[in-house]
Amino acid sequence: RFGVTHKEKIKQLKTNVDVLTLTATPIPRTLHMSMVGVRDLSVIETPPANRFPVQTYVMEHSGALVREAIEREMARGGQVFYLYNRVEDMARKVDEIQMLVPEARIGHAHGKMTESELESVILAFLEGDYDVLVTTTIIETGVDIPNVNTLIVHDADRMGLAQLYQLRGRVGRSNRVAYAYFMYQRDKVLTDVAEQRLQAIKEFTELGSGFKIAMRDLSIRGAGNLLGAQQHGFIDSV
Repeated sequence: RFGVTHKEKIKQLKTNVDVLTLTATPIPRTLHMSMVGVRDLSVIETPPANRFPVQTYVMEHSGALVREAIEREMARGGQVFYLYNRVEDMARKVDEIQMLVPEARIGHAHGKMTESELESVILAFLEGDYDVLVTTTIIETGVDIPNVNTLIVHDADRMGLAQLYQLRGRVGRSNRVAYAYFMYQRDKVLTDVAEQRLQAIKEFTELGSGFKIAMRDLSIRGAGNLLGAQQHGFIDSV
């Protein structure tokens, strides 16, 4: 991930070349630059053929629903991403899911594993040795496993809107209907911003909705400072 300083340094390496930036969900500052004419903007709205919108649910955490979602995916020969972003007690979460679905083969992956360990787990998952992969946000970008068509996100209220959208994009990459469950702790009082993010990910489910997600993110977080390094925030408070 690049910050403003990194981007400006890269631009200074060659000042007379055209630059094409590709993204599913531009950050608020970048999107605002396009909206005010500093950058040209093109939007690709046509999704790949034979794809379906991901069925998206936002709800309090439910062990019964986790079990149901995993069992349904396994019944059709598919696989599941369970996103759990706390490395320190990931083993406990694996045990918890194993108790819910004893017949499931569960692996786990996170960024603190060695490169060889991580590669071994991912390859085993690709080859179908695991039904469920409990993982951190390392799967957020660059992961394309068509057989994974159920995503369960733990503590979804702690994540950014663009991040939630990218995570949802890890499923539904085939001609099967996919499911995404964004869960938060039972009886937790959500912040206004968290509620807005979760409402947006629930609302914008159609294929190619990344631009709408980015626009909503801009309205929630603010555009940042075009003349400074802040990539989001409202100008009167930046």
